[in-house]
Amino acid sequence: MGDKDSIIASTTPGQTGDSTNSRSLATLDVSKLNITLAKTLKPLQPVETLRFGQTFSDHMIVATHDPEIGWSIPEIKPYGPIALDPACSCFQYSGNVFEGMKAYLGPDGNARLFRPDMNMRRLERSCARLALPPIDGNVVLELIKHLVNLEKRWIPKESGYSLYLRPTVIGTRPDLAVTASDHAMLYIITSPTGPYFNAIKPISLLAVSGNVRAWPGGTGGHKVAGNYSPGFLPQRTAAEKGYDQLLWLFGDDRRITEAGAMNFFIVVKRDDGDGVDLITTPLDGTILPGVTRASCLSLAGDPEFHKEISVRLHPQEIVYTMSDLAKWSSEGKLLEALVVGTAVIVGSCNRIGYEGEDIVIPSGAVMGPVGTALRQKILDIQEGRTEWKGWGVVCA
Repeated sequence: MGDKDSIIASTTPGQTGDSTNSRSLATLDVSKLNITLAKTLKPLQPVETLRFGQTFSDHMIVATHDPEIGWSIPEIKPYGPIALDPACSCFQYSGNVFEGMKAYLGPDGNARLFRPDMNMRRLERSCARLALPPIDGNVVLELIKHLVNLEKRWIPKESGYSLYLRPTVIGTRPDLAVTASDHAMLYIITSPTGPYFNAIKPISLLAVSGNVRAWPGGTGGHKVAGNYSPGFLPQRTAAEKGYDQLLWLFGDDRRITEAGAMNFFIVVKRDDGDGVDLITTPLDGTILPGVTRASCLSLAGDPEFHKEISVRLHPQEIVYTMSDLAKWSSEGKLLEALVVGTAVIVGSCNRIGYEGEDIVIPSGAVMGPVGTALRQKILDIQEGRTEWKGWGVVCA
């Protein structure tokens, strides 16, 4: 936890403490980072054998928070198990948040992150939502850069491959009281990975309303662990029916929200003939504010991007339903359906099952032109082939 005599004299924003304890709490401090290198490095795997989240690099970062001390000195150490009390709140009450990020190797040999400031702000908000000890995302980002540079050999050179990063904060209060955890652990692990889906091969979706991913006033707009496991059973049911992923619906009007653990977009032909609409559900607290989602919307509204792809896009954040989707399909206006997220980047859908029938997406066996353009532009930025509004951040 760190030497109490070395506590720095600054108060963590938002931290509440015992009125009898006038000591300041230590903040997370990258300048004090300790590094313990692995004695033996793991062999690299051939990229064609990489599967998402199954291979891990040599090192990880760990820091802990104690309510009497604050944040410990962060440490880079060999990757391995962590020891926790079985009564820890992370096990009992799912007080866990995380981020999904990627590091890419550019043609100049530098490792790059993609809009990491957005991930850090979301991490801060997620910790606040679960009443975990506050954390400074700017410091976490600097720690991530240190780890990425140390593990640079793990970043595949092939396009579409990357080093996946999983910063995680878990509540570690060692008792069963149903209350917020004032103890926490930050750890950051990395995993070399290839495409989450075959980007060329579209996926199928089963629209479901009997189960919901999120609800108003809940945690759907935050990246918390408890949002994910309740979807595993309906996902299994979808697979048994021959579908790859779920399309989550909400409300009596069957509003479209997200697809699996990804944001969802559709491309619809406009009545006025002025290009196409790129439609997604607005951020109403039930939708995760994805970094890739925000990037697609930004590109879709940028005239410079329109010139590059020779298509005029109109980004639309609107509420729409399965009835709307079926209507647009029957009228020949539904052109593409896309899933977007850090892992998949941009993927396409070829059919959506609903009430025993399939809505068939006309792009068919390949990704349509809008999805292809968005995916390629984002990849070019991520992999350092083009500069775009400071989105690519070198791990310097």
